[in-house]
Amino acid sequence: MPILDIQAIREILPHRYPMLLVDAILELEADRIVGVKNVTINEPFFAGHFPDFPVMPGVLIVEAMAQVAGVLVLKSIPDRKSKLVLLASVEEAKFRRPVLPGHQLRIEMRVTKRKASVAKMHGQATVDGVVVAEAELMCKLADREPQPAAAEAPVA
Repeated sequence: MPILDIQAIREILPHRYPMLLVDAILELEADRIVGVKNVTINEPFFAGHFPDFPVMPGVLIVEAMAQVAGVLVLKSIPDRKSKLVLLASVEEAKFRRPVLPGHQLRIEMRVTKRKASVAKMHGQATVDGVVVAEAELMCKLADREPQPAAAEAPVA
């Protein structure tokens, strides 16, 4: 049984279809989280990537990793409705095997460094226990509403 189902995830993340790439959270600790993405042939990106050999784009695997990381960061924040978790950097991304329709992508993210508004995490995505992708991600916590600009000086 998932710890967080899709409805609970939708209450934490601002993403919606077709960009919500996390279906469930299976494990959740202070510095570690495991989420899943069920990859189906109905995904909109398969229409063009690639019609005769549908493969989940690596950039979307990284996005799914970032969203799982976002759940971890936002879950522990009391005022999370006023915050966003933004992807700040991607390092050491490696794609080892293709992710195909019918696969269940299991994404594990571990915090390696954390400051007040920044978290660096190592992520690994597997299908049936085989590593398909990994990356180091840095996420930045930001206000959901843009801060108002300083008032302009009156023109004389």
